[in-house]
Amino acid sequence: MFKSINPATGDVFAEHPEHSTDEVEARIAKAAQTYRHWRTTSYDERTALLGKIADAFDAEKQRLAEMATREMGKTLKSAVAEVEKCVSGFRYYAEHGPALLTDTEVEMASGRAVARWLPIGPVLAIMPWNFPYWQVVRFLAPAIMAGNVGLLKHASLTQGCAALIEEMVVKAGAPDGLFQNLAIPSSKVEPLIADPRIVAVTLTGSEGAGIKVAEVAGRELKKVVLELGGSDPFIVMPSADVQKAAEVAVTARTQNAGQSCICAKRMIVHTDVYDQFMSVFEQGMRDLTIGDPMDADTAMGPLSSEDGRDTVLDQIEEAQREGARVLVGAEKIDRPGAWMTAGVLVDVPPEGKFAKEEIFGPVAMVFKADDIDAAIALANDVPFGLGSSVWTNDPAEQERFARDIEAGMTAVNAMLASVPEAPFGGVKRSGHGRELGPWGLQEFMNLKAVMLPKGEKSGTAGN
Repeated sequence: MFKSINPATGDVFAEHPEHSTDEVEARIAKAAQTYRHWRTTSYDERTALLGKIADAFDAEKQRLAEMATREMGKTLKSAVAEVEKCVSGFRYYAEHGPALLTDTEVEMASGRAVARWLPIGPVLAIMPWNFPYWQVVRFLAPAIMAGNVGLLKHASLTQGCAALIEEMVVKAGAPDGLFQNLAIPSSKVEPLIADPRIVAVTLTGSEGAGIKVAEVAGRELKKVVLELGGSDPFIVMPSADVQKAAEVAVTARTQNAGQSCICAKRMIVHTDVYDQFMSVFEQGMRDLTIGDPMDADTAMGPLSSEDGRDTVLDQIEEAQREGARVLVGAEKIDRPGAWMTAGVLVDVPPEGKFAKEEIFGPVAMVFKADDIDAAIALANDVPFGLGSSVWTNDPAEQERFARDIEAGMTAVNAMLASVPEAPFGGVKRSGHGRELGPWGLQEFMNLKAVMLPKGEKSGTAGN
């Protein structure tokens, strides 16, 4: 039995039964059967369904958002924004999907080849609790457009959100078995990856989880997309609008209570503007409004669980043992639930163990850099390479950062955020593969070469 625990109060407010082995088998069998039909549907049928699912999410926006807030603690206004992003994700693939799957012809001496995108089958998604709807939609919308079907193993603490996603898809008129939630613990995932009816796996989660999934998928020679941890740098140079950068840095570090892979976790500030940046950033972190996540004026609610909060507090103690100094907050709030204050750490030894870790909570590390070379060296001196944010109005510096920061994404003079149109993913120990845009659509498809002799009509145009 899965329990939904409100992290703002510590109270259990719902229970969700675990699927039995027979129920899981029935759902996998249904997915395989549904795929045989769905793979042959027209693009018009797929885009129509995507539009209807978007409509369902939009119509139930408040109910969906409230469930996310109650299950994992994000503010209601951010939960509403997450559902709205899901709507835009479904609509993006409904509008652009067919064009992204257009056949490409290549001339050859003996004739021509047609490169054609085809579906591959049921895809298993293993998704986390921090963005309980958007993480799923990033896999689900392109899967539907591709002609695949989806199976979801969601996080244990957001089973209410998982059930609502399935409800929205069914309500939109999807064929039975097109998308199904598997209410199972992580211990039961390995046999699913090995099941020959499941052809690919996508995971957003921890580095450890990614290693386990990749190991099993590798033995089975199955495609995987892994979106893992991050310790994203937020670099501020003298030519930047330092006031704006510092204000945005507060949001970039504390959005979703700091529980986002692409949160700005390490502030790397040029020595010449360090004091100016810190005067704004430090005060902004002190003044952050922490409280009831249902309240419109709240900037940050609780963390997702008391265990998660305690892990962050343990990391802060580790950092202090290595010589770091707590400048602001980073303390437990003594009330029921998973509460803590936002924090700022300085004097963190760059060569220490802690500086190389990801802090999955609202605590920032701040470093000084004497020049752009030092800033890039610090940015790259971690095992992760997911995102980055750089603040400079110097075009040459912008190009250096874009070229030399080892990350899958770099935002210039803005907080990094995922959008339906652009590729999302990382390098190094942040995983591999991409979500969103045409790249996310094509990750789990068969790019087939149809070889045709001269004068032969292709008859292979996409539907």
